[in-house]
Amino acid sequence: MSHPTCPDSPRPLIAVESDGPQWMNEQTDPEEGGNRVAAVGLTRYERQLPIRQISYYLCGEIREALAYTELFNTLWTAGGADQVYLHLNSPGGDFDTGLQIINNMVASEARVVTVLEARAYSMAAMLFLAGDELIVHDNCQLMFHTYSGSLVGKGNEQQAQVIALGNWFEKVMKRICMPFLSSAEVAKVLQGTDIWMDSDEIRRRLARLNQTSAKTMRSTKRVDTADDKHGPSSPGE
Repeated sequence: MSHPTCPDSPRPLIAVESDGPQWMNEQTDPEEGGNRVAAVGLTRYERQLPIRQISYYLCGEIREALAYTELFNTLWTAGGADQVYLHLNSPGGDFDTGLQIINNMVASEARVVTVLEARAYSMAAMLFLAGDELIVHDNCQLMFHTYSGSLVGKGNEQQAQVIALGNWFEKVMKRICMPFLSSAEVAKVLQGTDIWMDSDEIRRRLARLNQTSAKTMRSTKRVDTADDKHGPSSPGE
């Protein structure tokens, strides 16, 4: 029967019981007169990374994209150890600017935390839902409604714009707002209904989503475990 060997010596060692920590097993070396030798245990290695916390306060109306280039650049260049906080108190505003902010949030390596501090209406409500982590203060409001705007050009061009904008907005609503909003609620918004909710309702919905996400993860884990028990499939299966 072979014996365990110390990494620093090819001589065989005989394991003995120890009252010390489980990761530090003592062994005896026959060539050392049976003296106890501490085997190599589990060693911790640690690396510290600088963590930056950056805050932006999106207060008032969302304006043209040129006013947010610093935010875009911060999101684009942030690293995985960074946290970017977006504090929201806005009635909404420019749809294109809001989408550019959201796209940069999604593409960012940083953890983006959206903080609802008063109200977030229209485009600002979508910004809130796009965060990696959502924080809600007391006495706040969200409001969702359809887009508004004006058209120029010949009649046929305006008709084409209406169809294109409607399809675009519908896809954006479904991608960003569901499942926080149900499909029926999204349909109502597209038909012109305004949906309002306060902090209590927002928290209730977020808690429900967290529970659903946790159940999904547990279910996926059970399926993966069951697959592992069956072992790898042969090429013919």
